[in-house]
Amino acid sequence: MATRHGRPPSDDGSASEGPRTSRLRAWMLEGLSDMGKGKPSRPAEPAPDTGHKGQRWWRVMCLTGVDYFSTLGYQPGIAALAAGLLSPVATIVLVVVTLVGALPVYRRVAEESPHGEGSIAMLERLLSFWKGKLFVLTLLGFAATDFLITITLSAADASTHLVENPHLAEALQDKQMIVTLVLIALLGAVFLKGFLEAIGVAVALVGTYLALNAVVVVTGLWHVITEGHVVTDWASALTAQHGNVFAMVGVALLVFPKLALGLSGFETGVAVMPHVAGDPGDTEEKPTGRIRDTKKLLTTAALIMSVFLICTSFITTVLIPAKEFESGGQANGRALAYLAHQYLGNTFGTVYDVATIAILWFAGASALAGLLNLMPRYLPRYGMAPHWARAVRPMVIVFTLVAFLVTWIFDADVDAQGGAYATGVLVLICSAAIAVTIAARKAGQRGWTIGFAVISAVFVYTTVVNVIERPDGVKIGACFIAGIILISLLSRLGRAFELRVTHIELDELATRFVQDISRRTARFVANEPDRRDVAEYREKVEQIRHDNDIPVHEDLVFVEVTVTDPSEFEAGLRVRGEVLHGRYRVLTVESSSIPNALAALLLHVRDLTGTRPHIYFEWTEGNPFANFLRFFLFGQGDVAPVTREVLREAEPDRARRPYVHVG
Repeated sequence: MATRHGRPPSDDGSASEGPRTSRLRAWMLEGLSDMGKGKPSRPAEPAPDTGHKGQRWWRVMCLTGVDYFSTLGYQPGIAALAAGLLSPVATIVLVVVTLVGALPVYRRVAEESPHGEGSIAMLERLLSFWKGKLFVLTLLGFAATDFLITITLSAADASTHLVENPHLAEALQDKQMIVTLVLIALLGAVFLKGFLEAIGVAVALVGTYLALNAVVVVTGLWHVITEGHVVTDWASALTAQHGNVFAMVGVALLVFPKLALGLSGFETGVAVMPHVAGDPGDTEEKPTGRIRDTKKLLTTAALIMSVFLICTSFITTVLIPAKEFESGGQANGRALAYLAHQYLGNTFGTVYDVATIAILWFAGASALAGLLNLMPRYLPRYGMAPHWARAVRPMVIVFTLVAFLVTWIFDADVDAQGGAYATGVLVLICSAAIAVTIAARKAGQRGWTIGFAVISAVFVYTTVVNVIERPDGVKIGACFIAGIILISLLSRLGRAFELRVTHIELDELATRFVQDISRRTARFVANEPDRRDVAEYREKVEQIRHDNDIPVHEDLVFVEVTVTDPSEFEAGLRVRGEVLHGRYRVLTVESSSIPNALAALLLHVRDLTGTRPHIYFEWTEGNPFANFLRFFLFGQGDVAPVTREVLREAEPDRARRPYVHVG
């Protein structure tokens, strides 16, 4: 008995492999958009307007807070290693830069991109063609560095809290790498099952974590007050080491780039904007309330974090011996947890460890969600990712494997990953500062332009110093950039012959041309517009009739495609009809690729009229390989064979495929 697919079942039961494979494929590609595949005959239907929905801004703040506030788990320790006794002073510098620099920048970014696109989209609008695409790919490389290192660094710090916990230290000794990989794998498993950003969970985590940190801070400050000598000892050592206040501030400015991790979270704060409810009267075109409430979100988060950063850097510096911050020390990567165990007992310390592990793990979830929202926004649209990159689950597997590799390279070491993380954070903040400077200049706001320019200079300086002192960050960022660009170009090459027109619209005159010519034999002539005078069209008609032996009584309609931005991959087509010189009917189209536009038009005509249209070309002079490169980079070149290949891939049935003639 034959199966439904026409093949008999085999003795080993392999007939069931087909359905199983289909189910696995369907599960892996669930939610995959088919834009750009198949028939482009109808425009995409607009989504129904369900009204703007969202959450109160303070609840959404907790969603971004799992990334931002979780840095308290390791920031005080990193600050102590970078600045030593100057950690509190350097942290004050960090807070000043946060409130005077990063906060105003991202408040402006929220105004300019209220749908969560962020600074990358702002800069994308300033550049076109391939230079714009390569610039965006470079920024995506640094964004990937930021988000992936967030996942691996947070998991490594969570594993540090587990391994160093007194109740688990013996059982998990020398197993930090394994624990970190398990945490990353669990994170990937959650997304494979299906992940929805649970704002309620984020609120509970952030509320609990900040409350526990407040207890640790108050306890630490109490011990500082009651043990007055610790402040005296610290001040004496600081004066002996650096001399005077000006020297201290100067050194703090120099070590500030090493503390840049404390600036993380602003890009995430803008990315979660679509979750903010705003006002009832908000619309997607003018979300005034959402912008205002997002500014509240950013400001409140920055103020809360600033208070905690100053307090925690102070108490950890004066209460924890310097050797404990070093690699192998009990406060390395877990300074506040060290104080929690030291002054509040192992029970409270364990509760603090559990809360820290949970929020660090959820910070990884936030970062992975950011990656899954960011990469499909750009790469598939550029044609620089396989079609399955639109689906969540395959990308989760890819990002999880990359996170495994990064963890192995850095040996699950929190301190070792600080440079790469800071580089990703600083480059994104630099791009945001430059973007808002340009936006202010275009808006004619001289004061804001100067202010944002100064902020941009500060962040550029910070980024350059960070790169010089910790080149491992830019090295891994460069690896991500090189990988993204290489894979993107290979993907674009592999999808070169894909039909990527999303929809086609014909104006009234173009529709009349198509319907009229299809009553006989639909014959189109591909013409590269030049002078567009009567001689050009007369000579073209004579040549096509002669080369293809077309009778004089057969009608011909010209099709002219003007290349706009050849670096664009997917777009819709608008076809206009016009009559030139009183007798020549012409369909004009603007597109990023001549062959794709022609193939899409032919398939549309076939589906609209039920007839198989013909199209006529001249052979293109020149080297075929050079012509293909012209098509790949500039959307034009060896048009005839490429059009035929696009049609062949889009319509496998030769009996339904439009005719292509070349003379």
